[in-house]
Amino acid sequence: MVTVAEVAQHAGVSASTVSYVLSGKRSISHSTRVRVERSIAELGYHPNAGARALASSRSHVIALMVPLRTDMYVPVMMEIALAVATTARTHGYDVLLLTGEEGEAAVRRVTGSGLADAMILMDVELDDARLPLLRRGELPAVLIGLPAEPAGLACVDLDFEAAGALCVEHLAGLGHRDIAVIGEPPGVHERHTGFALRTLDGLRARALELGVRLLHRASEGGYDAVAATLARILDERPGTSAVVVQNESAVEPLLALLRRQGRAVPEDVSVIAICPDQVALQASVRLTSVTIPAREMGRRAVEQVVAALDGRGEEGVRLLAPELTVRASTGPVAG
Repeated sequence: MVTVAEVAQHAGVSASTVSYVLSGKRSISHSTRVRVERSIAELGYHPNAGARALASSRSHVIALMVPLRTDMYVPVMMEIALAVATTARTHGYDVLLLTGEEGEAAVRRVTGSGLADAMILMDVELDDARLPLLRRGELPAVLIGLPAEPAGLACVDLDFEAAGALCVEHLAGLGHRDIAVIGEPPGVHERHTGFALRTLDGLRARALELGVRLLHRASEGGYDAVAATLARILDERPGTSAVVVQNESAVEPLLALLRRQGRAVPEDVSVIAICPDQVALQASVRLTSVTIPAREMGRRAVEQVVAALDGRGEEGVRLLAPELTVRASTGPVAG
């Protein structure tokens, strides 16, 4: 097992300097820190977690709150969680995963127990009950999501309003004037989950600007639920020529239903999705999509919370610009 003394000899510094780099107790010059960190990586040194915590009064653990609700698309949530875990390890932190729907109770448990040095919270609601506890500042915290009032908080997220606007712009540019939106399940909207409502705001605002009629219907993801939602849409708006989907579980049922009805994609109906690239590429028709950058969101959240732990953190909102990729599922409106 590699020791601190061996790391110090390899880096050409004292053992105490290595300890200061590991604990953060003293300010170390950037060049020295880089040299020590390079030696740690090259030698494969792993500090004893218990000794390190006693020495630094830190646990070197980041708590990640990711409620695994039945109405959320779990693969995206877990991709973000995996990015958080892998990025945290590169900074010398482990991740404590909290998957229950405990809300404020979980925040209190973490802040009052010393289990973690910082927190990252997902599944953020516009008026999230956890926010007053975070604003007390007992632990550094970063939200992956955007509440209605982000003042005093650090947030990382995709710019979902801009994502919704991009979808409408793309379809309107192809001549579509009646656009339907198959959204997240009703429970997501009832909880006022930020990403879903902000997407809808972006869709509606851009549709109004471009003179496009927009019809939004929340939907569960199963075949029967999507069939009922699609039937309702076509009954209310028979001239619908394009569908925006923000519900990964509804993508394949929708494509199957359109095929069953003899509606070709994109010749008869264009379909665009807000989803991870994997979903868009593996669909039965390669989907035009605005990607959800799950890994980038997780990575940035960790970097922001580590900066806060190092005394370099800043409050504020960091929104990732959406990117739309045109594939086979969108085309000009049928003449």
